[in-house]
Amino acid sequence: MKCVKIVDKKKLKVSEIDTPSVKKGNVVFKVKAAGICGSDIHYWDSGEPVGLVMGHEFAGTVVDPGDRKDLKVGDRITGLPISPCGECEPCKSGNPQYCRKTWEKAVGLSLDNSGAFAEYSSCRPDMVKKLPDNVKFEQAAMVEPSAVSLHAVNLANMKGKEKVLIIGAGIIGLMSAEFAKIKGASYIAVVEANKERGKKAVSFGAVKEYYDALDEKTIPTLIEKTKGGFDIVIECCGNGPAVSEAMTLVKPGGTIVLVGVSLTPITVPMVVPVMAEVTMQGAIAYTVEEFEDVINMISKGKLKVEKYIDDIVPLERVQESFERLTSGKDSAVKIIVKP
Repeated sequence: MKCVKIVDKKKLKVSEIDTPSVKKGNVVFKVKAAGICGSDIHYWDSGEPVGLVMGHEFAGTVVDPGDRKDLKVGDRITGLPISPCGECEPCKSGNPQYCRKTWEKAVGLSLDNSGAFAEYSSCRPDMVKKLPDNVKFEQAAMVEPSAVSLHAVNLANMKGKEKVLIIGAGIIGLMSAEFAKIKGASYIAVVEANKERGKKAVSFGAVKEYYDALDEKTIPTLIEKTKGGFDIVIECCGNGPAVSEAMTLVKPGGTIVLVGVSLTPITVPMVVPVMAEVTMQGAIAYTVEEFEDVINMISKGKLKVEKYIDDIVPLERVQESFERLTSGKDSAVKIIVKP
């Protein structure tokens, strides 16, 4: 079958690999839609691991139900790409994102399980979720990143009426804004270095105002506007300047939720959050319940994810799409691959 593999730094290639077969009862599915994620961009940027077939935000139709007796050929599905052990305390408490094995064999994130940038893929039977009839494949491919954002906002422990700042107007940041609005935020602003993406962020409805991350006036302007800082800052970039900005713009006693991930050490002014007694909360992935919540919200029309999809491309345009998403000049937020 056709797929897209990592072959070098910032280089992908359309290739051929074996079609996945049922192993350990996995559900094999024909890929109908797969999202390009920020973590995929990290792999693409580094060029490692060579041979990786990415694509962990997926939707498709069942080709072989494996061990899932409640599924049949043709059923429409999505799934959690993770690989938790199911036996440790985090798994038993409903928090598989803490499991040390969660990412070892994750779909599209490991060489053991090829992802959905291919004609077919497979997923652990216990991680597969059947789709409601009214959820389109493109919407279903948005469930995984949306669940990441829901988890981040849930960790912020919002009570309503908070002033919320989103740093980074990629899909995680913008979906975080959506959930913050749903949970009653009184004001939501976004800080973004890509001017085209920043201006576009406001048009989606949840974000009230956009500020340029590279403008030296942004921090003093926002501190004055919020009379001392934001109640909650959700940081979705992971680099040193962005985290430093979060520390500066949160109010004393406020909360920073760190969603962005840096693969290398960063330098930040720790004296600022210490002196202001700021709560800093890491956020990774989601619970099974949050993943299911997102599916239900999309099905019930409470969450409009399709407006964030900028383009739908075949495998032959995946390389081009990664370049577009990382150009710093294009307003694109989410591109869906349709093999």
